[in-house]
Amino acid sequence: MSLRRALPLACLTAVIFAAPALAVTDDNPPPPKVSAVIQKAIDSPDRAQKQKDRDVGRKPGETLAFAGLKPGQKVVELASFGQYYTDIMAPVVGPKGHIWMYDLPYTDKNFGNASREFVAKHPNTEFAEARFDEMDWPQKLDLITIVLYYHDLGYNGVNTAVLDKKMFDALKPGGKLLIVDHKADAGSGWRDSKTIHRMGVETIVQEVTAAGFKLKIDSDLLANPQDDHHKMVFAPGERGHTDQALFVFEKPR
Repeated sequence: MSLRRALPLACLTAVIFAAPALAVTDDNPPPPKVSAVIQKAIDSPDRAQKQKDRDVGRKPGETLAFAGLKPGQKVVELASFGQYYTDIMAPVVGPKGHIWMYDLPYTDKNFGNASREFVAKHPNTEFAEARFDEMDWPQKLDLITIVLYYHDLGYNGVNTAVLDKKMFDALKPGGKLLIVDHKADAGSGWRDSKTIHRMGVETIVQEVTAAGFKLKIDSDLLANPQDDHHKMVFAPGERGHTDQALFVFEKPR
């Protein structure tokens, strides 16, 4: 269920009048048409089968279509390790586009070498490990993605208020920010982020819009109403089946 439809009527009225950014939201729009170039990247024989096996739950075509991914774009991917989305986005943006992959330094032990090997095979990408709220960002970006990782930022010491402002400044007017994350109880904020890797997703909206973004899309594309919001996302049977929020924010033109 999308954020606005999850709120009681009285709270929804308060949100609409207190936070105009939410009033322009396309609340649970139908899944967008997946462009031929995105679908071609998803179907590519170069993608590993273990990545393709995850497509049913992650719906990468519709997700990236919501984000407006197109050839020639400049994209930053935070928490790129594993390259699930990078492997699709790199051929979509093509030789005239570019993808900057950033991971926090603690991930190097398990994922750093694979990320560097990916860059060696994809000349339109580059990789670095850095503190997201301290690093120098590329500018005039078209898109930033944070998939299933915003909840990890706080307990890893990232100041999300600083990061959100840096992302806002790095995007060109009309640029998009895609955030997907596992849902915890509504109103729980950061409470469950470290223990079960979920969060109250309305907190994401509050923080990101405070930096100047407008919430444009609040989609149920990745929702699972049967999911238990108190279960660890890596518990048996949970991975790939969690109830997830999908938000697309925009820097005003």
